[in-house]
Amino acid sequence: MSPPHPVRRALLGSLAAVSSLPALAQFRVEVSGVGLTQLPVALAPFRGEGGSPQKISAIIRADLERSGQFRAVNADGQALDETTRPDMQVWRQRLADALAGGSVTRQADGSWDVRFRLWDVVRDQDLGGLGYVVPQADLRLAAHKIADYIHEKLTGQPGAFSTRLAYVTKVGRRFRLWVADADGENAQPALTSPESIISPAWSPSGTQLAYVSFESRKPVVYVHDVSTGRRRMLANFKGSNSAPAWAPDGRSLAVTLTRDRFSQVYMISASGGEPHRLTQSQSIDTEPVFSPDGSSIYFVSDRGGAPQVYRMPAGGGNPQRVTFNGNYSVSPALSPDGRLLSYISRPQGFKLQVMELATGNLTSITDTNDDESPSFAPNGRLIVYATRQGGRDVLMTTTLDGKVKTRLTVQGGDIREPSWGPFRR
Repeated sequence: MSPPHPVRRALLGSLAAVSSLPALAQFRVEVSGVGLTQLPVALAPFRGEGGSPQKISAIIRADLERSGQFRAVNADGQALDETTRPDMQVWRQRLADALAGGSVTRQADGSWDVRFRLWDVVRDQDLGGLGYVVPQADLRLAAHKIADYIHEKLTGQPGAFSTRLAYVTKVGRRFRLWVADADGENAQPALTSPESIISPAWSPSGTQLAYVSFESRKPVVYVHDVSTGRRRMLANFKGSNSAPAWAPDGRSLAVTLTRDRFSQVYMISASGGEPHRLTQSQSIDTEPVFSPDGSSIYFVSDRGGAPQVYRMPAGGGNPQRVTFNGNYSVSPALSPDGRLLSYISRPQGFKLQVMELATGNLTSITDTNDDESPSFAPNGRLIVYATRQGGRDVLMTTTLDGKVKTRLTVQGGDIREPSWGPFRR
């Protein structure tokens, strides 16, 4: 159950593992808002990055700006690396609260030595640093990990820059499931199909993706191993099998089945087997998602006459309605701390909403009208969602207050069904 947006018009798909397709789905990042409070950080160009295929400092800077919590301070004309003892007065005059610098050096075996150090300018303190020796293919990952370090040292909360996104594109009649860095770059195709792919969902370990395919001209749930490309059928019962959602312990999934005529929510072991029915209604119950502690399942039902979000115990039981604004509320997603519910509502157009569950306070995050498929970053600081801008389908990330948004645009084709992966283990 989802908005009748053009992105959702094709719901059938079949797919096969692909390992040799080129990484064509690159993104363009555009920050389109200004947050209320941003920490000024000076990030000097890394020594030696001119000879590197990846500009480490630029990747880190883009990560920090996209988070909405940092503002870049001009570091032009200052030579700086991880061995430098900086003159803090110079950086105070530039109104920087923090300062970072580093180096990138190519090794004889073709690997790259990436080093970095962070300073607190206000307190004149060395906040430590990192060092990685990585193959060329992992230079971006090293930069994202440095951005994570800066985020955690300066905010006290872990960064999510080194995590991954999954999403689906449609170009002509070809559908692809992609896995990309959290900034949308370094996209690698995982699956391809002449028909649609829907509902990718990351396992808690980040090693598997569940998704829905129509290979047999009916929706079937599969689980795909991201590193090997191997997959297995999870749910292929009579009727429709859809909307997979992993339990926090990774041992089971909630799925939507019509095996007993009505669209209902079931629990099934991650290894397959006989599902256990959780909802007991003659309505459409679908789009389940677990609370972070695994005690509850949120889902969408039209039992009240129109689609709204409900909550029930994870083992089944009496559902309680959660959303009341608008006449159409779908696509629930929970923040990692369980405090916030994001979903798509139709007060006027399909818009991303964020609700504080304890109080019911509601924030409308966007000014677009075709939003869908919200997914929280694993640190709970950003939400990725699909929408439509300028006549094309795009992915956006937004801060929780909607003040800073980043557009991730695929050149050509539609983009849909984003899912933000967990922290890498």
